[in-house]
Amino acid sequence: MSVERISILEYKRIVLGVTGSIAAYKAADLASKLTQAGADVDVIMTEAAARFMTPLTFEAITGRAVYTDLWRTASGESLPTHVAHVGLAEGADLIFIAPATAQHIAKLAHGFADDLLCITALAAKCPILVAPAMDGSMYENAAVVANVSRLRELGMEIVEPEVGRMASGMVGRGRLPEVGVLLGAARRALGREWGALRDRHIVVTAGGTREAIDPVRFITNRSSGKQGYAIAQAAVDNGAHVTLIATPSELPVPYGVELVTVESAQEMLEAVLDCTADADALIMAAAVADYRPEKTAEHKLKRTGGVLQLSLVPTVDILATVGERRAETGRPHVLVGFAAETSDLLKNARSKLERKQVDYIVANDVSQPGAGFGADTNIVTILSADGSSISLPQQTKSAVAEAIVQRVAARLQTVPRRHEPESAEA
Repeated sequence: MSVERISILEYKRIVLGVTGSIAAYKAADLASKLTQAGADVDVIMTEAAARFMTPLTFEAITGRAVYTDLWRTASGESLPTHVAHVGLAEGADLIFIAPATAQHIAKLAHGFADDLLCITALAAKCPILVAPAMDGSMYENAAVVANVSRLRELGMEIVEPEVGRMASGMVGRGRLPEVGVLLGAARRALGREWGALRDRHIVVTAGGTREAIDPVRFITNRSSGKQGYAIAQAAVDNGAHVTLIATPSELPVPYGVELVTVESAQEMLEAVLDCTADADALIMAAAVADYRPEKTAEHKLKRTGGVLQLSLVPTVDILATVGERRAETGRPHVLVGFAAETSDLLKNARSKLERKQVDYIVANDVSQPGAGFGADTNIVTILSADGSSISLPQQTKSAVAEAIVQRVAARLQTVPRRHEPESAEA
């Protein structure tokens, strides 16, 4: 599966450290995905790693030289300089050691400098990610636990291993996460370093709410949640702490996102009010049901052969409720709503923009091919409270998400970050 270009990864220099683990095959896939996304990947392989994967594999994937020791590249060429580790470290935007064995975790924790990977890590000033991978119960061993804790104290971030079956046949915690998770970890680390939303709290809603008829049936809509999940990922890429309030879904949750699962409009309202009390922005991408059954049957309704009549009443208006509270508290600083329409798109969207007193409305005609519910692409117009608007042609929902998040970030430029004091009047 190919990967589209990812803004936060484009033109970034990433040093990928590969140590001696059977999980090194995932590192090759990670190097491929990072390269496809637009990053320049320099691979450093330990001697043990080269017993599991050949350096030539990484050279073919990245199109760049692979470094295997302190004196020469894997192709036998001399290093660019006698202090190549300094150049690799100073030129890197991120160092990612995946997989990281217990041996190299111990060496990193105690400042060893006996191979190119350790020396490069010692010379680095950029973020360092470490993804442990080891067999059996090694990860729970007291020595490994202490060394991992020490890496955190030194400012390195740990990508926690998963529980699963090992190459030995044992089951336990120690499996290197799948490449999608590793890629997500790299995106979050770079976003925290470079993103326009660093130290911001962004709340995103996604999916269609479920309004119960009885214990087994509910009213819902066709929303897949894809646009909301894409917005959550774009916010992470821009460095934000992201809370995603979503209805049940099989979509993968972006790495580092705090997920709050809800079902009904009332549950979503309660979660939104709770999570936005100190949030910088709320992006309401969820398709909230307009109506719910007046009464929910205590037991499953049986088929009678006759007509089943349901009395429906309006659900709570989440966007309007948040807008009212914002007028009192000032939070969230930026409020973004969506308008999914099938006719009179701009007229209905402008009306919603004014009635809900939001900063932006993202309008899309869900009846258009390549837009709306379930599709991987979207066609939207973003209307602003200042009267301006921009129409985006059909593009991936990830690209639409990036455009929305960029506008939120621009609007927040004048708002102090949480660690910044309010400026006093002279």
